[in-house]
Amino acid sequence: MTPTDSAFLKQFAMLIGFLAFVAVLLLVLANHIYGDHPPAQNPDKQKLTEQRIAPVGGVYSGDTGRAAMQAAADASAKAAASQVAYGGTTDGKTIYGNLCHSCHEKGVAGAPMISDKPAWAPRVAQGLETLVKHAIEGYNGKAGIMPAKGGNPALSDAQVKATVEWMVSQVK
Repeated sequence: MTPTDSAFLKQFAMLIGFLAFVAVLLLVLANHIYGDHPPAQNPDKQKLTEQRIAPVGGVYSGDTGRAAMQAAADASAKAAASQVAYGGTTDGKTIYGNLCHSCHEKGVAGAPMISDKPAWAPRVAQGLETLVKHAIEGYNGKAGIMPAKGGNPALSDAQVKATVEWMVSQVK
């Protein structure tokens, strides 16, 4: 080996040793800093873990199972009933603009268009109570199909009635 090769290898080994020393020094420094300042913990960590491992369903059998299923169905029906659509507004124009216009502006499923007054005449002749009843309970007849509450079960009967009254006022 030549003297220049020997000098190169000696300097290269010293460089590698120095870099290894710096790497170890940085690791010790990082460990010290991390040990003094651990990362913040999510306060909802326990709740999130419980949600992840919660069972997806349940097994119901016998009379106890029927009672549990009925209680669950009643609870979900009560929760659905407590949610009133559109903030509980009884402004027929608002409800029409958010829900009813999708069928009554295009004539979907035989729905009379709000702009077609002659198509509304026989319906208006049936009376407001009949129109409200069909809007609340739904209607499936020769004239077309009307889903119950316009397809939004969160609407209250008062909201449906206000919307029907507003629509009738527009077609008279």
